[in-house]
Amino acid sequence: MNLKYKHSLLIICFAVLTLSACVTQKYEHPKVVTQNLYRDQNTTDTATIANLPWQNLFTDANLQTLIQQGLNENLDLKQAIERIKIAQASLQQSKSAFLPSLQGDVSVTDAKQSKAALNFPAGVNINLETQTYRAQLSTSWEADIWGKLSSAKRSAYASLLQTDAAKRAVQTQLIANIANTYYNLLALDKQLAITLQTIKSRTNNVATMKALKDGAKVNGAAVVQSEANLYAAEVTIPDLKRSIRETENALNILLARAPGSILRSDLDSQSAYSNLETGVSAQLLQNRPDVQAAEFSFRAAFENTNVAKTYFYPALTLTASGGLSSLQLKDFFNNSIFYNLIGGLTQPIFAKGQNKARLTTAQAQQQQAFYTFQQTLLTSGQEVSNALYAYQTATEKETTRAKQIASLTKAVDFTQELLRYSSATNYTDVLTSEQSLLAAQLSGVSDKLQKLQAVVNLYRALGGGWK
Repeated sequence: MNLKYKHSLLIICFAVLTLSACVTQKYEHPKVVTQNLYRDQNTTDTATIANLPWQNLFTDANLQTLIQQGLNENLDLKQAIERIKIAQASLQQSKSAFLPSLQGDVSVTDAKQSKAALNFPAGVNINLETQTYRAQLSTSWEADIWGKLSSAKRSAYASLLQTDAAKRAVQTQLIANIANTYYNLLALDKQLAITLQTIKSRTNNVATMKALKDGAKVNGAAVVQSEANLYAAEVTIPDLKRSIRETENALNILLARAPGSILRSDLDSQSAYSNLETGVSAQLLQNRPDVQAAEFSFRAAFENTNVAKTYFYPALTLTASGGLSSLQLKDFFNNSIFYNLIGGLTQPIFAKGQNKARLTTAQAQQQQAFYTFQQTLLTSGQEVSNALYAYQTATEKETTRAKQIASLTKAVDFTQELLRYSSATNYTDVLTSEQSLLAAQLSGVSDKLQKLQAVVNLYRALGGGWK
């Protein structure tokens, strides 16, 4: 290759790249505001529990087993993996668009003309039937002058990254769902145990009231009130058992298992993770898979807009075909070679508004994707703020709730003793204190559940569970 040819080739390549840059644009990360997303959390420390492996956050061995089973078998997660395969195939297809197509064709054609239609003079006798034997290869290649194929490939790659991020988002949500459902199951077990203990205590109260009635300490109203109080506790048992059964079934669905019992520990053995480091809100862009997926979706839409712009400019296409063609099969390989080579520019002039509509649609979809990205980021900040405050309020309630339960326990004991030995009280006082105690005990279980689930929700909101 001589120097003059090389110089000309470099000039042509530079011109093509310059023209392409004028049509398509280079992607840049969208500018979004990440300050104050956490509300009242202005830390500059980048340490965050999102970087913790889930095994370090959830130390219950039974819960760890359930989470691992979910990661192995969950059907939503498997569907997300299949979507990645689809995106990989699309990316491979977009890469292949840079290569020329190649087709093979073998045909035999039998044709017969009408003698009357040819209008030959009388006496002329010509064979009106012919056979043509043909074998050919054809190829076509489009030069990526304006960057259409490159932008399409980058769009496919962004879509692949989006499906991978979406899969990780499914994983973080799955871990959170399993943990939250597990803790909810333990809370129901605890509420059932408290209620059963209450029933046992109230059964003894009924016997006591009957003995006091026999001793003329109370009247018949106190006896029936004690019985009604017992029944009020007993009637909640079927609903608690139903909730436990439904929660077990829901947890099995997450594990892709048929309904069945769940091996578990108890609520009293659980302790909420306390070192709740959130990092800075800008880290959500790297840690939250759904935020990443939203940005990749915007990136794909951006490249689709680039593709739409290229349709306004001429396309350079080279086509070639060649092969063998003969009227006689015996002469098929003798002097029957043919070929043709065509290079052409196709400039759209009037396409019934298709190119303009394509560009307008792509630009609108790009803007929609940007708004979705912004919304996802704002939602993630809201979830972090809510989880932090839920943990804070649950912690604040712990001490007060413990004092409430202790006071109500004493109130029940005192009113029961007064009822036995003094006429200064009646069973209504006992009834009120017992009902208040049960409500406080059940609320205490809800408080601890709120605290445990707040940690789970914060971990997911920060983007933990996929690293």
